[in-house]
Amino acid sequence: MKTVEHERAVNSTPMSRELLHPTLDEIRLESVMKALSDPVRMHMVRELSRTTGELSGASIDVPVSKATATHHYRVLRESGVIQQNYRGTAKMSKLRRSDLDALFPGFLDAALTAAVHEMARHNGCVSQG
Repeated sequence: MKTVEHERAVNSTPMSRELLHPTLDEIRLESVMKALSDPVRMHMVRELSRTTGELSGASIDVPVSKATATHHYRVLRESGVIQQNYRGTAKMSKLRRSDLDALFPGFLDAALTAAVHEMARHNGCVSQG
């Protein structure tokens, strides 16, 4: 995966606002699973999964500071779970559903379904029978 330092070394022009994303060949299941293992990041992914378009970070309510939310978005982007780009001053995020489905068929839907069941179980809405 390319790093910001790598980009600076390769390209001597001032850094643009383009964000780095892994290519399909660079996305690894273990990185995706690690990214989805955090409840805040899983919440972000659930919200992004409800639309085929992009959402701004401000449109997803998370119980963390802006700096921490930025960190979580970066983990999701660098693992290949989301695509981000700037639209004016807003950083827009979109789930890389088609890429993830092509690489790991059924995984994303299974993870999203499991997250809903986990949330319901902890809220006492699902019986253990």
